[in-house]
Amino acid sequence: MAFIDAHTPFDPDGFATEVVGLASTLGRHDSGVHQHRKAQLLYAPQGCITVTLNHLRCVLPPSRAAWIPANTPHCVEMINVVAYRSLWFSPSVLPFDPDSVKVVQMNPLLQALIERMAFWPWDKPYAEMQASLALFFEEWQHTQQEPLSLPMPTDRRLQQAITRWRQTREPLPTLSALSQQVGASEKTLTRVFQRETGMSWQAWRQQWRLLHAIEWLAEPVSISEVAYQLGFSSDSAFIAFFRQHWGQTPHQFRQVTTR
Repeated sequence: MAFIDAHTPFDPDGFATEVVGLASTLGRHDSGVHQHRKAQLLYAPQGCITVTLNHLRCVLPPSRAAWIPANTPHCVEMINVVAYRSLWFSPSVLPFDPDSVKVVQMNPLLQALIERMAFWPWDKPYAEMQASLALFFEEWQHTQQEPLSLPMPTDRRLQQAITRWRQTREPLPTLSALSQQVGASEKTLTRVFQRETGMSWQAWRQQWRLLHAIEWLAEPVSISEVAYQLGFSSDSAFIAFFRQHWGQTPHQFRQVTTR
């Protein structure tokens, strides 16, 4: 049976079958840093998943999925109650060479296929998988990359600041205030962010706010609290920001995420 709880040990590399599926319902969960010899697909019909990789952080609200290449160290954090689905693929069955992390929007057919495949018996013969796999890969290769990831700077001073921001949930500072916090000039910080993330500080800061808004809206906190924690001057300013970047109000998004 492919449905387990949070306390059941599980190692997808321990199965000889080419595709391993898993379904579970979890509350708050942190997997710790790990990796698999198989490539992994992560998807949550309900709740929110955050995936942290080497210098990259991805957020997966419902209807989004992440592809993690084989042998890629990563950490998975789950927020609120998550209906968790995952598939692991042996490299030998892949019709393409996915060598980078990819976050995509799922269409109804892919969602239905993942739901079926996540419950496959762990001793299912490969011959019985092939028809579903062919349809899955055909659909997957037509998915579009979603802008739900954030590259992390490698500069030690900035990494320390980011760790503090995540632990305290304090609003991100202006570039001038950040300059004072880390002891580097604004010009230096501007160069560092562009070089190490490919983004300006302002663009990086806005993407940070969007991804953390998605995470926090999956938790039982008020929209006013989310707006405050992200440093918006008012609820209406946050709502306008979120609608501009996501196409929904925070309330509309929350209805989908927590239903």
